[in-house]
This record gives sequence, C-alpha cells and structure tokens, in this order.
Amino acid sequence: MEFSIRPATRDDCKDLARMLRVCEPSILTGCPYIIRTNLSLRNLEQDGFRENPFFHAFIAEVPEQHKSKDGYTKIGLAFYIFSYSMTTSRTICLQMLYVMDEFRGKGVGKALFKKVTQEGVAARCKLLHFKVAYWNKPALGFYVSQGCHDITTERGIHLMSLTRHAMERLGQS
Repeated sequence: MEFSIRPATRDDCKDLARMLRVCEPSILTGCPYIIRTNLSLRNLEQDGFRENPFFHAFIAEVPEQHKSKDGYTKIGLAFYIFSYSMTTSRTICLQMLYVMDEFRGKGVGKALFKKVTQEGVAARCKLLHFKVAYWNKPALGFYVSQGCHDITTERGIHLMSLTRHAMERLGQS
C-alpha cells in the first residue's frame, strides 16, 4: 500500500483532532481509569505550531485513490516531545502512535515509529520513552518486535502524576 510520512503542519490540526477523538475510546477500552482529552483544535494550533512547540507530530497520508472508507487521506499520527533525563540526558518521548483501523497491518505504524526514532537519533537522544497500557497486548507485541523492552520491573519505576487542581492547591500552600 502506498503512503507517506511527513511532519504535521498547522493545516493538519483538524485531522490531528479527529484522530485523537477517534482513538481515545480504543485506548480507554479495558483501562481501569478514564482520561478525557481536553485538547481542542485551538490547543493543537497554539501548542504545536509556535516558536517553541510543546509537541511535534508526524502524519501518515495516503493518496486520494486509497482514502479511507470515510474519505480521509490522513490515516495515522505520531505525537512526540523532547525531554531531559538526569540519568540519560536527551530523551525523545513518544506520546501517541495511532493508525486508523482499516490501515493497520500495512506498515504504517512501523513507518511512523521509525520516523520518531530517526528524529531522536538526529537530536542525539540517548533514549526513546513511551507508555503502553498493560492490557494492550497487540501494542506490546508490536513494540517488542521493534526491539523495545519493558523497563517497568528492570528499573522499578512507578509512573506518577499530579493534576492541575492538585498543582494549584500545592502552589497556594
């Protein structure tokens, strides 16, 4: 199947938002907690396409003759950010990799993942980090097949978070 991978532009924000909304239910299926995205089209435009963007993204696109059954040519995305770790220095963090159901198994996800790894290498990152839900066996299998390994037990690290409300409360005390 013919497709291309390219950096997302501000003009892609409607499609980025569409794919985020579509993939959210599949990400949450079987998950013991519910997360609802607060991302709006405006957030995506302001946060990703500014002088110092908060995120970067790649779009997977097919030619018009291969568009989806719903008429879309933008069929996948990879969101990533750069970070810094006190133990490894430069790090690239994959925030989300998504391919529309009808295009899975055709190399699109692998190509998006490869593109993110190439960005990490170009930026001289020493690690690529990402999260996979414990119940998402197909994703775990995919990432292992790409040479990734699960560091949860190896490093004994727990993923922690603090909500905006809790941050404000702490900031006021």
